[in-house]
Amino acid sequence: MRHETKPLLPSETGPASSTTRLAPAAGAALVRALFLALVALLAVRLVALYLNGTDLFFDEAQYWFWSTEPAFGYYSKPPLIAWLIGATTALCGDGEMCVRLASPVLHTLTALAIFWLGRALYDASVGVLAALAYATLPGVSVSAGIISTDVPLLAAWAVALAALVELLRTGPAASAATVGQASPGGASSWQPSLALGVALGLGLNAKYAMAWFVMCLAVYLVATPTSRWLLRDSRLWAALAVAALLIAPNIAWNSANAFATFSHTADNAKWGGSLVNPGKAAEFFAAQFGVFGPILFGALLVIGWRATKGRLAEADRLLLCFSVPLIAVILAQAFVSRAHANWAAPAYVAASVLVVATMLRDRAFGWMRASFAVHLAVVALVIAGTTLAGRASPPFGPDPFARTLGWRNVAEVVQMEVERARKAGEPYAAVLTDDRPVTAALLYYLRTSAIPVLAWQAGPYPTDHFQMTRGYAPARGAPLLLVSLGSPNEAVTGRFAAVARLGEHTVAAGPSTSRTVHLVRLSADRQTR
Repeated sequence: MRHETKPLLPSETGPASSTTRLAPAAGAALVRALFLALVALLAVRLVALYLNGTDLFFDEAQYWFWSTEPAFGYYSKPPLIAWLIGATTALCGDGEMCVRLASPVLHTLTALAIFWLGRALYDASVGVLAALAYATLPGVSVSAGIISTDVPLLAAWAVALAALVELLRTGPAASAATVGQASPGGASSWQPSLALGVALGLGLNAKYAMAWFVMCLAVYLVATPTSRWLLRDSRLWAALAVAALLIAPNIAWNSANAFATFSHTADNAKWGGSLVNPGKAAEFFAAQFGVFGPILFGALLVIGWRATKGRLAEADRLLLCFSVPLIAVILAQAFVSRAHANWAAPAYVAASVLVVATMLRDRAFGWMRASFAVHLAVVALVIAGTTLAGRASPPFGPDPFARTLGWRNVAEVVQMEVERARKAGEPYAAVLTDDRPVTAALLYYLRTSAIPVLAWQAGPYPTDHFQMTRGYAPARGAPLLLVSLGSPNEAVTGRFAAVARLGEHTVAAGPSTSRTVHLVRLSADRQTR
């Protein structure tokens, strides 16, 4: 017997009716304007990538190295980031721009998914403005100039949420007798199920934080009894099955590698120390004004407060359930331990639509214009900053790009010593490092060199991917060139009978900062005796 219920659609008294309905021609013109704006913004960001003066940050360099060894998993992250970099570098080479190329492209696609979401829940004007709001978020402007796991995660989250909305809009799945008929339960109603499953699976392969989507769905179903029919709908479970199939190879990889990624993800929460850290919670909360923008995040807080006072339209409730609970959970994590500012980033997919729809309904046009003005200023500031990075000092304060500068110079110092030893007839067997950032940077910036780069493992178990796959062993041979950005690690040098300190080299890491590179020649490993 078929369960009858109303699909998720804007109600007559809901937010859709309180925004201005557009004539078809006007709506089409608005959509064309959105596409032109997104294409223009993408073009600007691609030019900015080409002009970007920063080196690859060590996380980016690590992801690039992963892409050279395709697998279903890596020590600290699932594999999608490496596959994306592998695709873009196959297209245009291993330069920094090509390593980062997927970021602005995927953010543009995420904005398009948000447009679809806003139009489906409200109308075209909400969809267009929400897409533009997302595309110009301060966090997105920063993220579009780097490559990180958040980029594919956000794209997958947006597509999954749009697919979920379509699943709710089509109502319960049809019986076998009605499949293929032009009804909400027809065969086409399985398309959002497939899209939801694929998006969830790809999102999990980008970052395990995609699992928060299921938590948000649970919150929504608890808050919305009229939508609980979804739990009895085979399409939801089919979507979850597809997601499970897509993440299964990564789970198998983890099983074969002592569940390295799962263990790292758990360790990242750092629940081993004090469980009362109000300062960390305040720091995370304040950072959200920067990630989502001061006006939009302030508006989201007001919307959340209003939600406790009265009845919500169903579209508003859905978006609230896919934003505020995630922020609250990460805020709690920050309170008991720590949380990075970007950990709640998926919340701003739904929040972009919710805040824009509310501002239109409340006719808060002045606040919306002010928000766009602030965000466009951030777009320009980020592009100018990355273009001038390493070329000009900031007018005040420390250099915000110092952590992303100087890695190429470190590699050049190492390469010169490797070449000197080779010409002197005393070649090194390998370069040895005792620090993940240095290992990642050298693997990338020495990628055209034949010298191997190895990682020192201090404890009984590897603590990063390089120690797991490129760990030093006496059988690797000697002599070795130890590279360190601090004083040479005595636990490393003490392992060798012959230790020759080659001195320090100071290299620029921007106009006003520097790095000090220590080089040590090691030979005669005591454990080989």
